[in-house]
Amino acid sequence: MEEYIVSARKYRPTSFDSVVGQTALTTTLKNAVKSGKLAHAYLFCGPRGVGKTTCARIFAKAINCQSPTADGEACNQCESCRAFNEQRSFNIFELDAASNNSVEHIKTLMEQTRIPPQVGRYKVFIIDEVHMLSTAAFNAFLKTLEEPPAHVIFILATTEKHKILPTILSRCQIYDFERMTVKETIDHLKSVADKEGIRYEEAALAVIAEKADGGMRDALSIFDQAASFCQGDITYQKVIEDLNVLDEEYYFRIVDMSLENKASGIMVLLNDVINKGFDGGLLIVGLAKHIRNVLMAKDEATLPLLEVSDEQRRRYGEQAARCDTRFLYQALKIANRCDIDYKQSNNKRLLVELTLIEIAQITQPDDSTASAGRRPRRLKTLFRNIARTARPATEAPQVASAGPVSSVMAAMKKKTDELDNQYGTSGEKAAAEAATQPTAAYSAAKRPALKSKAGALGFSWNNLREAAQPKKMQVIPGTLDASDPNAKPNNEHNEFSQDELEFQWMSMCNRMPQKLSGIAARMKNMTPTITDFPKVEVVVENQIMLDQMQVIKGSIQNTLKLYLHNNGITLDMRLAEHNEQVKVLSRREQFEEMSKQNPAIEKLRGLLDLELA
Repeated sequence: MEEYIVSARKYRPTSFDSVVGQTALTTTLKNAVKSGKLAHAYLFCGPRGVGKTTCARIFAKAINCQSPTADGEACNQCESCRAFNEQRSFNIFELDAASNNSVEHIKTLMEQTRIPPQVGRYKVFIIDEVHMLSTAAFNAFLKTLEEPPAHVIFILATTEKHKILPTILSRCQIYDFERMTVKETIDHLKSVADKEGIRYEEAALAVIAEKADGGMRDALSIFDQAASFCQGDITYQKVIEDLNVLDEEYYFRIVDMSLENKASGIMVLLNDVINKGFDGGLLIVGLAKHIRNVLMAKDEATLPLLEVSDEQRRRYGEQAARCDTRFLYQALKIANRCDIDYKQSNNKRLLVELTLIEIAQITQPDDSTASAGRRPRRLKTLFRNIARTARPATEAPQVASAGPVSSVMAAMKKKTDELDNQYGTSGEKAAAEAATQPTAAYSAAKRPALKSKAGALGFSWNNLREAAQPKKMQVIPGTLDASDPNAKPNNEHNEFSQDELEFQWMSMCNRMPQKLSGIAARMKNMTPTITDFPKVEVVVENQIMLDQMQVIKGSIQNTLKLYLHNNGITLDMRLAEHNEQVKVLSRREQFEEMSKQNPAIEKLRGLLDLELA
């Protein structure tokens, strides 16, 4: 049985012309051989598997060739070339710096440089992975590298140029090797497959080339692996199965379904991808790369940037013709944001699903048309249908934090029943007073009320009482962007009460965007009052806050007009006088104040065994 040799060794280049993807460097080296203008030290640097050591060996053989060809190649006929090919040359030495990195090894090497060559003109020392030398070894090497004997040439090779001392770099001619392009890798794999008699699909070789990431040695190793799995017939499906690569077809289908706004179909496709063992983050990264390629295929000028096979380039061009540039740009932006947030997300699948739904709705028209000069509200059909299914149309909207309040009221009702059994009607009265009796600080006077936030619930005590009783007022579904000064409410002039004004003020604060969260938190401690209907006045505690609210005054006024159904509302803001300023109490101070005014609250706290957070 013939001994098997892997393709990376069997088809290793033996001449400059057979080196793939390094034309500029090999031309320079051949010209140096032809002219006889050889430096005493060379540094070959670049990523793994791109031909650094191979070029060093070819160059060393050409330097010592006794009759080089006219274009600077070795003749392979003279004694020096035959000795090198048979691995018995005494003029060419290879040293692995990874295992010979001490000062003693360098001193031994220096001793060998003193002996002139027996055959040929030069002694060539090839030091591979030279960045592994210790600092002491580098320093011992400096003097010899700067002024070596006339018959010595050093060729250093490394994958990590930044680890080499600047004093070493300044003594060498530096050659930077490039990564192989996908096309160059595919062409070389085709020639190897033809020599080996292996059938192949070009799309399969493209997958191997992309997996190799610019390294020809990696590409040949993967090629051997795929040839063994496919038994001499390399197909696209078998290669992606063997290499565990996500099929490119998924990306084409996701983009096509996104153009048709088929979010449900994309969800089914995502589930199929995850069931096959692929990570959702891998899908997003691959989709972003795919969208980028489609974007590049939109223009003939950027078409060369696609490092894919000719068949894939044709498919990208077809899909690019169906996609709008704005859609591709927006989809790429959304996918990139998901990639950034993916590692920090606790529910990674949900993040991927939301990202794909968002991409699928880029081209979907808005459900409501925008007024003149107003940015449209992007309320999509999918989410509108979900909202309709979740609650009846006649149900009044509630603040997001109403759930915890309802649970508090339920606990209080349960304890009231227990008190009633133990103390008769007095227990019910005590609990009712604790839940509904207004505090002295919240009176009917028109001065600013003392507001108390119920922990993280985001309610004033007034709204807490309102949550316990059903309200008759209906609120228009949806929200108004409080930062949009161009928003125009309906032309209505309905009456509204002080309670309704305060409720809509608090709701507006809860809806304000994240960038205005600081202002919103301070606005929750303010109480708007009706001075001369429909005029509304807000008293602000300090000048800084007044200046900040003046910037968004138009948005606040438009929001109140919309949700109170009165287009005649005018908003006045003024600085609080000294006797109007109210101290903002902490949670404990709020509770103590309420307990002084209503001892039943403290009694209820003790019966429920509650602690203030």
